Amino acid sequence: MSGTAIGAAWAAFSCGVILLYRLPVLPAWTWLAGAAIVVFLIASRRRARVLAALLAASLAGMAWAAWHAETRLAQRLPPSLEGQPVIVRGYVCDLPTPGRFQSLRFRFCVTEWPGQTQGIHPPDTLRLSWYRGSAETLRRHRLQLDVVLKRPHGALNAAGFRYEDWLFRHGYRATGSVRSAAFDPAVPCHGHCRYALARQALADWVEARFGALDQYPLIASLMIGNRQAMNEEHWALLKATGTVHLVAISGLHLGLVALAVAWLSRRLLLMLPVSWLSERTLRRLVFFLVVAGCLCYALVAGFTVPTRRALVMVTIASWTLLCAREPRPWQSFFTALGLVLMADPFAPLDPGFWLSFAAVAVLLWVLVGRLGPVGWLPGLILTQVAVFAGLWPILASLEQGQPLAGLVANLFAIPWVSVLVMPALALAAVAMALAPGLAEPVVPGLDVLLGGLWQLLAWVASWPWPEPAYAGAGTLGLVAAVLLLALRLPLPGLPVAVLLSLLVWWWSPVPSPASTATESVTVLDVGQGLSVVIQAGGHVLVYDTGPAVDGVFSSVTSTLVPVLRSRGIRRIDHLVLSHADQDHAGDVAGLLARMPVGRIETGEPERIRERLPEAPQPVLPCRRRRETLGGFDLLFWHSRHAQRGNDASCVLIVRHRASGVEWVLPGDLTVTTEQEFLRDDVLQESPTYRIVIAPHHGSKTSSSPAWVTHLAPNLVVYSAGYRHRFGHPHPSVTARYRAVGATALNTACSGSLTFSVAAEGLDIVEARSRAPFWISAPGLARSQCGQP
Repeated sequence: MSGTAIGAAWAAFSCGVILLYRLPVLPAWTWLAGAAIVVFLIASRRRARVLAALLAASLAGMAWAAWHAETRLAQRLPPSLEGQPVIVRGYVCDLPTPGRFQSLRFRFCVTEWPGQTQGIHPPDTLRLSWYRGSAETLRRHRLQLDVVLKRPHGALNAAGFRYEDWLFRHGYRATGSVRSAAFDPAVPCHGHCRYALARQALADWVEARFGALDQYPLIASLMIGNRQAMNEEHWALLKATGTVHLVAISGLHLGLVALAVAWLSRRLLLMLPVSWLSERTLRRLVFFLVVAGCLCYALVAGFTVPTRRALVMVTIASWTLLCAREPRPWQSFFTALGLVLMADPFAPLDPGFWLSFAAVAVLLWVLVGRLGPVGWLPGLILTQVAVFAGLWPILASLEQGQPLAGLVANLFAIPWVSVLVMPALALAAVAMALAPGLAEPVVPGLDVLLGGLWQLLAWVASWPWPEPAYAGAGTLGLVAAVLLLALRLPLPGLPVAVLLSLLVWWWSPVPSPASTATESVTVLDVGQGLSVVIQAGGHVLVYDTGPAVDGVFSSVTSTLVPVLRSRGIRRIDHLVLSHADQDHAGDVAGLLARMPVGRIETGEPERIRERLPEAPQPVLPCRRRRETLGGFDLLFWHSRHAQRGNDASCVLIVRHRASGVEWVLPGDLTVTTEQEFLRDDVLQESPTYRIVIAPHHGSKTSSSPAWVTHLAPNLVVYSAGYRHRFGHPHPSVTARYRAVGATALNTACSGSLTFSVAAEGLDIVEARSRAPFWISAPGLARSQCGQP
């Protein structure tokens, strides 16, 4: 079988693995494997054997990925155990990291579920949080835990971070919190357990030797892949400058290790008598030493998914170069791609997979086939510009910072880390292990190296980078393709190509919101909170921003802004904050920093002004009035008596003129102010269809019998958190709405809800109805979803 055929087969196999995750349902892997065998047998008897063989390889890839996905999905937490105290035995299988609310988060490998097997296949890996937990207890490693668990669940929206994807990709089939923990020496500790214990000891050693340094968080990240000490400020700066990859042990780091081991081992082996080693044997010894060195570093760094991926790629590249094989870069590329997906069929769910292989593909495209050598400085500029262009559309879709800042920062950050930081870290670690007394005076120099890099990154991030106009994925892809084609030209043409591409990007027309969606109302899935986006006639109104916890979580950054940008929205015309509670007006300052807002209105202006002392526009109090937004009529209502708290909520009634569909957004009104609303007889016209967002997420302090009877909605929406401690919606509330014939939807069960309206009627889309096969149905009783 020729090298070209092998590369094509791996490419087809890879396509099959990737395509599986585009399917709405998971096909049976046995059927896919059977189809692959049949097609392969046909390929040996037909003229179109090449196409048939490629199809067989693609089906084999789909079968391989489907088998692993089916095996992972088979691990289920029984509904009877959700929310109940459970005893599990096992060991801590990664380094615990500090979490929110004084918690420790860690991966726990379960070896036994005492008394809970009952013929099921429970999860063998849990993601746990221990609030006010003991780090010393976790260091004892083998534990018996008293935990409260729930099935994987996260917010489900059209864009933004999807926690449930992340959990599935990393093999977590249940999450939960620890109530108590105790050392359990009876837990067996074999290979993986001993490796996790050894890595914890290594992390403790690094902290003891380097923990006093100012740049210890970066040292631990680069030296052993331990990012425990990294805080929000670190991640914010790295993201703003496009340099997150520097602290994620991946291809760059293993490539440096491979180069160092290859150079050192070859020099040492050449010192042996010539008769001892032939050239072929020498090359093979160097190759095995390179692989061994990279494997050791990968194990030290935690043997994470990006590290394993980089190890496969470095191994193939080393085999090609050191064993003097005929260089066929694209064959090696597709072979590495196929082997990575065979070793980790869940890799397509990881953004790092796309970024790493896209970067390698771009470099191959630009560098392979050039007639003459490229100097180090032109080569550095050429490769950075090429990677910038190639990763540009992917980074834009992932909302990964300012790409121009990343281009400039990486021009000096990559050489700085490669030439200065990594060798210094390696020498410092070896010296500290062998001769601590001699190494201690030298170790502070690491602060100088990393501190200088950090100051330069902060300087680049502080520049007033121009914000380019939004362009869709198609426009970005086209501009990137033009730039990459131009980079194949001689280097003098590079500045012209870069300039033209950037001009096209900056001047790309901004898609009108009206062109990307019909007149619509979208209730976002933000957990225990509320955020609603109303679009009409090219205008946008946002009602509430969802929950946020300072320094921990923000639905603005994780959900609201990504959803708006995915629709081509770069400006909010009107921001209405029902009141100032954090679950309704969380991270307002963060929203204003990311997107211009025309007008801000709220039921609690004083409390909002306290959070926005530097707001570019005044914060207006909610007042009773009517106005229009495209095809919608808007009615604002506010209590004359309540000035603070839930009862000060700014109520918004939205009616679509053509269809007569009406939405009632009451914020967190309680029973008392509901009576005032009803006495004012605000709802004078009978709509063709009424949708009510249940006040206060379905709390028993709201939705009084008089309110429910008077409004008599066709549909009620509960914007509540999954298995939240408040237990919303309350059973008495759901019973009242059912009694008047209202259909119920809960964002905890349905994900985001999009109501698209036109003269001919109303279209309702639940995000969960379009979710991929690995997003499981929520583990909630129908009554908790507001259904009978």
